[in-house]
Amino acid sequence: MPEMDIYINQHVSSSGGGSPFTADGLLIVDKPSGITSHDVVARVRRILKTRRVGHTGTLDPFATGVLVICLNRATRLVRFLSGDEKEYLATIRLGYETESGDLTGAALAAPVQARHIGVGPMKEALAHFRGTITQIPPMYSAKKVGGVRLYEMARRGEQIMRQPVEVEIKEIELTALADTEASFFRDQEDGSRDFAFRVRCSAGTYIRTLAEDIGRRLGIGAHLVALRRTRVGSCDLSRAVRLERLAELAEAGQVSQVSIPMNEALDLPELRVDEEERKRSIHGSPLRHQGNWKQAERIKLCDQAGELVAIAEYDAGAKVLRPRLVLAEL
Repeated sequence: MPEMDIYINQHVSSSGGGSPFTADGLLIVDKPSGITSHDVVARVRRILKTRRVGHTGTLDPFATGVLVICLNRATRLVRFLSGDEKEYLATIRLGYETESGDLTGAALAAPVQARHIGVGPMKEALAHFRGTITQIPPMYSAKKVGGVRLYEMARRGEQIMRQPVEVEIKEIELTALADTEASFFRDQEDGSRDFAFRVRCSAGTYIRTLAEDIGRRLGIGAHLVALRRTRVGSCDLSRAVRLERLAELAEAGQVSQVSIPMNEALDLPELRVDEEERKRSIHGSPLRHQGNWKQAERIKLCDQAGELVAIAEYDAGAKVLRPRLVLAEL
């Protein structure tokens, strides 16, 4: 069993007038195009005047949309949130591949005519990828091999063998392009053709690789020209805030309007504990409970007010809940 991870700190509520934001929780940031996920974290640190900021999953610089940011004690939840399923809106361009698999990379060959590929073949190609598939991680990705990120090697002109990974495409469907009055494709002057699709997938899925594989299925080069993440787990764009708006709220001392409590962010079974059980949880002591949980299933322990106390794992043999991550006030 893993070692228990305990983090205890006195709770301090946030204050206004541009003071540091010290409450614990999550933000859903609508990441703009042109900056990295690390840049977003750095900006949030400056805006909220706190260093304890992290994110649950990288978005490429050209991509936009949901970036889940953890604040203060909630940074300890990253490992519980990074495996959440994700949903994207993507635009694929048929006609040629690029070295990065997206619009930021140089074309690997001259564009070829793609206007013969219609809606029917495109739908058939998408359907082929539903279910469990394998992908080769792209060289231009944040995946580490031997402690070095692949994109760092790619920028040095290096290519290495990558092991395939198994991912799940839970839903994938053709969608109308946003600015073409319900048309399902857009033709470019060079003969290439754009299509848009929505995909719901497991964590670790590379949408750029998916786009390239869709093109290969159709017998033509392809790459991504737009990518917008619309959901990570239960966090979607309806609750997202832009960085400019976050700065305004921070200055007014109103960040709590857009922050999400730790308990609400975790999509896990919940058990409300009494005061005695709360104290036992804080000290890492197991709680005797017989529930309909599976062996090693994670359970969030909350006090009677709904505040997150700890995340526990169920030991079915001993019929106890063992705290593995404690986040509680003294």
